[in-house]
Amino acid sequence: MRAPVLCLLLILASLVVLPIGTLGAREKADIGRTVTPPTPSASTAAALADWKMSFVGSIDSHVLKLALGAASCAMRTGAARHASTLTVIDYSKPSTEKRLWVFDLQSRELVYEELVAHGQGSGDNMATRFSNEAETHRTSLGLFVAADTYVGKNGYSLRLDGLDRGFNDRARDRAIVMHGAPYVSAEFAQVQGRLGRSWGCPALGASVARDVIDRVKGGGLVFAYYPDQNWLAASKYLGGCAAAA
Repeated sequence: MRAPVLCLLLILASLVVLPIGTLGAREKADIGRTVTPPTPSASTAAALADWKMSFVGSIDSHVLKLALGAASCAMRTGAARHASTLTVIDYSKPSTEKRLWVFDLQSRELVYEELVAHGQGSGDNMATRFSNEAETHRTSLGLFVAADTYVGKNGYSLRLDGLDRGFNDRARDRAIVMHGAPYVSAEFAQVQGRLGRSWGCPALGASVARDVIDRVKGGGLVFAYYPDQNWLAASKYLGGCAAAA
């Protein structure tokens, strides 16, 4: 009986040793190989290229495609290296409809879908006029980077840095920020037929503003859209990034 038992033990030993020996060979092959992890911008740009149109809320697919293309361009050119979120605002929709969406660029999920106000100078329920100039109280179009937060006259607020030269690059000087406001709610819209209006800022509902701001601050991208032909033709972040420097 000892011979069969000895043979069985030898077979079992070989099954254990062979994988260990194979693994050891693979580990040896990796010695000296330098593995460079992808930068945040590279990994996020790859995620944008492979975006799957799953649940994206009520956003227009054309607007989302433009926003994703602009975000990808900004990251490839180094204008926004650490974007983990993309906020899209479609100002072609009336203020009474939800027209702001926040997407997580890593998981490719819709995080928020909210009401957002536009500037007094841009129109009533529908925004039709946009500007980069001070004292116009108009909303600006284009791609922004969500920067740092502070507490000001509108409470907890988020500074925005405009990336589109000539269209929103004066956002800092104009104090165009994301903040909460009591005039942004479904109840206000039902009574007034529109939301209240800011001085050009993308104002959110007071109950959700802090959560949204905390999610997108520190490098998230914000894409403000309207079918303005001048901006669509001039923005270096649109049109396949061909005009980006």
